[in-house]
Amino acid sequence: MHFWPFFTQASTFQFPSIFSNTPHPTLQLRVLSFNIRYATSSPFTNEKPWPERFPLVLNQLQHETRFLDASIICLQEVLHNQLIDLLNGLNGLPPSSDESQAPADGPIWAHVGEGRDDGDTKGEYSPVIYPVNIFRLLHHETIWLSPTPDRPSKGWDAGSTRILTVAVLEYKSSGQRVLASATHLDNEGPESRKNSVIVILETLKRVEKDWATDNLLPIFLAGDFNSFPDQEAYLGMARSDYMYDLHEYTKPKRRYGEQLTYTGFDSDKDKDEQGRIDFIWLGPKDGVCSPPKSDNSSTAVTNVPKNCPWIVDGYAVLPNVFEDGVYLSDHRCVVGDLRLRCCSIA
Repeated sequence: MHFWPFFTQASTFQFPSIFSNTPHPTLQLRVLSFNIRYATSSPFTNEKPWPERFPLVLNQLQHETRFLDASIICLQEVLHNQLIDLLNGLNGLPPSSDESQAPADGPIWAHVGEGRDDGDTKGEYSPVIYPVNIFRLLHHETIWLSPTPDRPSKGWDAGSTRILTVAVLEYKSSGQRVLASATHLDNEGPESRKNSVIVILETLKRVEKDWATDNLLPIFLAGDFNSFPDQEAYLGMARSDYMYDLHEYTKPKRRYGEQLTYTGFDSDKDKDEQGRIDFIWLGPKDGVCSPPKSDNSSTAVTNVPKNCPWIVDGYAVLPNVFEDGVYLSDHRCVVGDLRLRCCSIA
């Protein structure tokens, strides 16, 4: 008799589910990661100078972003004059021979990022380029991958100074935030690559904590790791239980294009160095979702785990040479098609 009220109430109680059957609007996002090869004065065999490669690189970036306004471009090995050329091109302005010119931030595209040698314009950038009509910039910083990450410095056994570019962006339409980041790990020092991953993870976790809303900030990291999937840098990130390789979270039938992301400029000579070394990583931790069971994408998603902001729709590796034999770069552009749930579940 004394327990009957309890069971009466319990009979109407439902345990909370980790899934929701209520549709939630999503925000599309395309992420591009491309090592464009710096504008060298001593090109390799089959490597054309930057003025010849530039229009091809620009055309590919424009083609991949033309019909999806919410696209973020992450580049590596970008010298100041190359950044000026690309931003001018993306913004519909003519190229400039004035290397002292500031990059054209707007009216369509803007960037964050600094030259790695001096924190200004010297050395290679790893810029994050975003459309100003879609995103509002809330925060950005450059981190040096070294024991002194707050200032220009070379770390451990690295052959070159290396950086991480971080940007917290907010969709103007919804207020949804995303942490975008780009990097280029060292090609010579395995100890540097291993420790750089530690610095990157510490930085992303700190920025996530500072800028998360509803205790969650979706994160992506794009870049050239100079590491195959069985080597130290990749394994350090994959085993972090914090970031996930987009390639591995994309169903095979939703992958397009090539497997290798680094080709070199001579496919026969560089065969031993070819491999998948350019990656897009998603986080944090349990925030990555498998693609919907149906192949029909929609703007509303059901049956999605509550802690999952990311919906993975596709992955591609684009060609870097066509019939004319001119290589855009010694790397191929990696593309991720994603969706973000823009509303939290009550």
